[in-house]
Amino acid sequence: MKLDGTGALVAGGASGLGEAAARELVARGARVAIVDVNEERARALAQELGDSAVSFRADVTSEADVEAAVTAAVEQLGELRFTVSCAGVGWAERTVSRNGPHQLQPFETVLRINLIGTFNVLRFGAAAMAQNEPDEGGERGAVVMTASIAAFDGQIGQIAYAASKGGVVGLTLPAARDLSRQGIRVCTIAPGTFDTPLLAALPQEARDALGAQIPFPSRLGRPGEYAALACHIAENPMLNGETIRLDGALRMPPK
Repeated sequence: MKLDGTGALVAGGASGLGEAAARELVARGARVAIVDVNEERARALAQELGDSAVSFRADVTSEADVEAAVTAAVEQLGELRFTVSCAGVGWAERTVSRNGPHQLQPFETVLRINLIGTFNVLRFGAAAMAQNEPDEGGERGAVVMTASIAAFDGQIGQIAYAASKGGVVGLTLPAARDLSRQGIRVCTIAPGTFDTPLLAALPQEARDALGAQIPFPSRLGRPGEYAALACHIAENPMLNGETIRLDGALRMPPK
């Protein structure tokens, strides 16, 4: 896929990994719809990026919101050939603690945002892509989803987060197989420990300690490195049905 001139949508695109992806896509000539529950921040980023970006508010857990955002993106951009899903939340709680069993409500919330939200962007984005004319290679679009190495190395207290991200990994291959007939590729990135707003509140000493756990490079991942991989997936037609760890060879310890 040639990103120059391509219509793309980034869910969770107003901050963190999604913001980096939106910026990189615009830098490579794509026209980008920034979709986020934080309407004000999404609008500000789109204005900063100029005529190549538009913004829409959507809660990814709402199928009506996602469907409307995808429809609006197609109308504004002319077509949609690439989606990136970055909307997500975390939660720390043990299966059983001194307070009793894990609460159900936060478990459900994490799954709704991280897994169901990703599925909503996948299905509505792919439905729009299926209407495209295929390019010279027969491709109509590509999808990048975001998991985490917690899907494989979930730590103590990460049961909700790891389950949600494991679900995203589980979506990847069957979705790629489902959509092969339409010429739509699906891949997932599983980042390690990245310098995102989720970690921004930590003291610098704690951030440095997290980075030191990574074999090489021994630092936190940079959002731009996620964005570069997302764009490479779009541009490389043989990447399909794969989950790619982006973690500097980190394997998370139990805690």
